[in-house]
Amino acid sequence: MNVLDLKYERYKLNNGLEVILYNNKHVPLSAVNIWYKTGSAYERKGKTGLAHLFEHMMFQGSQNVPKEMHFRFIQEAGGSLNGSTSFDRTNFYEKVPSNFLEMVLWLEADRMGFLLPALSQEKLTNQISVVRNERIERYDNQPYGLAWEILLKNLYPEGHPYNWPTIGSLEDIDSYNMEDVTDFYQKYYSPSNASIVIAGDFDIASAKKMVEYYFNDIPNLQNTPEISDFSLNSLTHKVIEHSEDVQLSRIYMAWHTTKIFTEDDVPLEVLADILAGSKSSRLYKELVYDRELAQDISVYQFSGKFAGHFLIAATAKPGVELELIKSEILRLIGVVKKSGITSNELQKSKNSIKSSFIYSMQNVDSLADQLNYYNCFLDEPNSFIADLTRYDILKEEAIQKAAMTYLNDNYIELQILPSKKD
Repeated sequence: MNVLDLKYERYKLNNGLEVILYNNKHVPLSAVNIWYKTGSAYERKGKTGLAHLFEHMMFQGSQNVPKEMHFRFIQEAGGSLNGSTSFDRTNFYEKVPSNFLEMVLWLEADRMGFLLPALSQEKLTNQISVVRNERIERYDNQPYGLAWEILLKNLYPEGHPYNWPTIGSLEDIDSYNMEDVTDFYQKYYSPSNASIVIAGDFDIASAKKMVEYYFNDIPNLQNTPEISDFSLNSLTHKVIEHSEDVQLSRIYMAWHTTKIFTEDDVPLEVLADILAGSKSSRLYKELVYDRELAQDISVYQFSGKFAGHFLIAATAKPGVELELIKSEILRLIGVVKKSGITSNELQKSKNSIKSSFIYSMQNVDSLADQLNYYNCFLDEPNSFIADLTRYDILKEEAIQKAAMTYLNDNYIELQILPSKKD
C-alpha cells in the first residue's frame, strides 16, 4: 500500500462549502484547515492589502466569540493555530487534541457566518495600526525590505493581480474603512468560496453531524467575482537602481515563467535547487564558496494561479561590483543552457525535494493544508502521488529546455545600493 495514496471523503453542503474528511487514528490529534479562495490578487488598486488585513480581522471576535478568545480557547486546549495570506488564497488552521474538534468547528463557523455583527470601528482602527506597523517593520524599515514591492511593480504590469505585495501599500492601509471590510467579507468569505479539511483522529459520522450543525445554515452573502486570466507582454531588460541604508549591495534578477501545475514549473523548481539549493549547488559553490564574490545567493521559482516568475538574489561581498556578480550568474546559466545538468545533480535535487515533502506530511496540520492545496488548484485532494510523479519522471533535458525557454535576455534587474554618506 502506498502511504501517499490517501483515502478521503469529499462532499458539499447546501450552501456550497466543500468538506474534505481524512481519517487517521495514528495520533490523537485533529487538524482543521480552511482555505478561502481569495488573496491579494483579488484586491483592486487603491485598496491593496485588504486580504491580509482581513486575515487579522478574523481573529478579532465574531458574534458569539469575544475578541482574542479564538486564540485563548485553542491554546488553553493545548492546541496551535494561525492564518496566512498569499496572492491566491487565505487560510486558517488549528491543531488540537481530538476531543476539542467540535470547539474548533464552532469557532470557525462563527467567524465564517457571523463576523459582521461583531465588527466595529474600534477593532478596525486597531488592526489598521497593527498592519501599518507590520508594513513599516517588515518593508520600509527592513534592510532590502522594499525590493519585493519594486520587483512586483516592474515584473507585472499595472492591473495584473500580482502587481503589489500581499501586505499592501501604506497609503492604502491608511485608507481602509468599514465599508471596505464589509464588502470584502461579503464577496469572498462565503461558504461557496471556501473548503474545509478535517484530518486526523476523529469519528467520521460525528464530524459530519458537527459540520452540518455548525456550517450548513451559513448563507452565501454575494456571488464571488471572477478574476479574468491575464496575459503578460514580453519583458525587456530593465535595470532599476534603488539606494537604501544598507552595508552591502544586492542584485535581484527576475524572469517571467509559468503558472502552477503547468509543464515547466517542476523543471524550473529543480533548476532553482541545482543553482542555489545547497552549498554544493552551482551558483553557491562558485560565487559564495570558491570565489567569495557574494555573501549569499538564493534562487526560487514561484508558480501562482495567474502567473509565475524565476528570481535570483545575490548580496555582494565588500568591494565586489554587482556587474561582476551578474555576469557570472548569466555565465553559469549559459552553461546550463549549453551543456545541461548532470544526472547526479538531478537525482540529488529530486531526493532533497521529495524527502522534505514527505517529512512535512508527517504532521497532520501540514497534511490537512496539502489536501486543501490540491483541492483548490487541481480539484483532487489526493494528488500526492501524481504530484511527486512529476519529479520522478523529470529528465535532464527538460531542465535544460526550461532554462533556454525562460532565462533569456529579457528580465528585471534590481540593484539595491548603499546610500551615499555625506
